[in-house]
Amino acid sequence: MVGSRTLASFRLPPLPTIGEILKLYNLRAEKQLSQNFLLDLRLTDKIIRQAGNLRNATVCEVGPGPGGLTRSILNAGAADVLVVEKDSRFIPGLQLLSEAVPGRVRIVHGDILTYRMDRGFPGLVRKQWEDEPPDLHIIGNLPFSVSTPLIIKWLEQMDSRTGPFAFGRTRLTLTFQKEVAERLTASTGSRQRSRLSVMAQYLSTVKNCFTIPGRAFVPKPDVDVGVVHFTPLPQPQIRQPFKLVEKLVRNVFQFRRKYCHRGLEMLFPVAQRLELTEELLRRADVDPTLRPVELSIGHFRALADAYASLCGECDGMAGYEFREELRQTRQSRRQRGREPRAGEPVQEEKC
Repeated sequence: MVGSRTLASFRLPPLPTIGEILKLYNLRAEKQLSQNFLLDLRLTDKIIRQAGNLRNATVCEVGPGPGGLTRSILNAGAADVLVVEKDSRFIPGLQLLSEAVPGRVRIVHGDILTYRMDRGFPGLVRKQWEDEPPDLHIIGNLPFSVSTPLIIKWLEQMDSRTGPFAFGRTRLTLTFQKEVAERLTASTGSRQRSRLSVMAQYLSTVKNCFTIPGRAFVPKPDVDVGVVHFTPLPQPQIRQPFKLVEKLVRNVFQFRRKYCHRGLEMLFPVAQRLELTEELLRRADVDPTLRPVELSIGHFRALADAYASLCGECDGMAGYEFREELRQTRQSRRQRGREPRAGEPVQEEKC
């Protein structure tokens, strides 16, 4: 960690532009990897400003590519920048940047979906969860193909306080397709309200910072891009296991245009479906005719507490998945030479 350097000493020495780096190493975006380069350093600087004060900070950048965002992170004064890049074509350009600022850039050639981020940072940055967030940031212009599974993984680690959140309430500043950014930040009643809205907002404060037009990227994607900032909450708004909450929310939003009781019914085996759904809604004191988008975090908290209570009273209920039941039933009927008719009930033993 760097001590008391002047801001001027953080500025990068003269380097080839990002466009020149692309030409020098003959780099092109790979469509199958959802790669889009942001070459305008004014925009990368704007993204970095959303992260807050990075002077002397530790930063993990996800998918740096040719290093445009990395340059803005370094110019903002970050002292220790860990870049995790899966595509080996970008490593030489990142090494060139690393050599220009000795001791400030560490390069990991690997997949962020499997990389053990908790091993990548010094223990000195760690803070207690209830304290202010640590001087540690995750920043990335994420490929569209990994953005949703990655944020779900980080939200689960946020809940368990593992991975980058073993160091405290680590903040994230990330790019998403505009539609995904709107879902992450959608309020109760909004048309964009979704599973992602609830999962992100019960664990963190989420801010949709600004939108970057698609034409700013090379190659130009078919959609605009939103910059979203996350700060984990000192205490989650729903205090139940992440998997339980995710299962509940997922089931509710699978029938987003119907009343909420329709999705909640899928939490229970057929033989007890109506009875237990009615009991769930009674315990949670939730109107069964509310639409999924009309359910607040408070509603989901009450539903999660009631569902956890019912699971505790009935062995095996927590592990029930109606899709698995349907798959097994179809397989059994095929083996007997008959497919189930649409909507045909499946008999279940009572718990």
